[in-house]
Amino acid sequence: MDAVLLALTSAFLFGAMTVLIRIALRTKVSPEVGTLFTILPALTVAALYAGVRGEWRLDEAWAFLLAGLLAPGLSQLLFTFAVRDAGASRASVTVGTAPLFAVAIAFVFLDEPVVAGIVAGAALIVAGGILLASERSRPEHFQRVGLVFAVGATLAFATRDSLIRWLGTDATDVEPGLAALATLLTGTGVALAFVFLRRAHGSRGAALAFLPAGLCYGLSYILLFEAFYRGRVSVVSPLVGTESLWGVALSALVLRGSERVGVRLVAGACLVVAGGVLIGAFR
Repeated sequence: MDAVLLALTSAFLFGAMTVLIRIALRTKVSPEVGTLFTILPALTVAALYAGVRGEWRLDEAWAFLLAGLLAPGLSQLLFTFAVRDAGASRASVTVGTAPLFAVAIAFVFLDEPVVAGIVAGAALIVAGGILLASERSRPEHFQRVGLVFAVGATLAFATRDSLIRWLGTDATDVEPGLAALATLLTGTGVALAFVFLRRAHGSRGAALAFLPAGLCYGLSYILLFEAFYRGRVSVVSPLVGTESLWGVALSALVLRGSERVGVRLVAGACLVVAGGVLIGAFR
């Protein structure tokens, strides 16, 4: 039961983080700076958690340091662009399709078997994506390129998961707090590099605006790793995938009319989550 509660709480916090990023972006700060301001508080949370538990052997977590280049490094950057251009709810639904990309990568590069349940789950996710793409009522700020950014973030998430599996860290001795800290440390480096290359500027007000999102992100990340260490992937992954539903629900509740959450969006989110559940059950 611990893994179930941890996964569900992680999903809720990730959904909340998405909405809070959308709110913080109203400061007009660039997505690169917004990404940095989101990851830094998360890194602080992870460092405090690892410190309390005495988990500091980063040399043992090299695989997670490497995986952090993709997620949260590249993935969080693309996700922030997605939230800015497509909105919190639609970015959440798109990222929820990660299981589809993860199994595709596993089929091609890890020689995992193709079974009927996974194919059915993939079909549900595709159907959810079609509903999302065929929406007629979208908010004024919506730009299609936001969905492209969201797909890019999803690919980074999925590739990170497959990379960790390929490196054989399913049976790693690295503790979850240290694993989370390692990925966030590299992710911070990636965000700093983009801010430097783009010569983007932030402000104290923008940093404070992104603080709630960063704290939610840090807590979500730690709970995610704790859940994976305590429960089976086939149980945890689908539960974490409910972040799509939380993202849509919280967007409708907090952002209200600015997100224009309609029937197709909700139905698409439900199909995506259902597809993720099927994939998780048959992997």
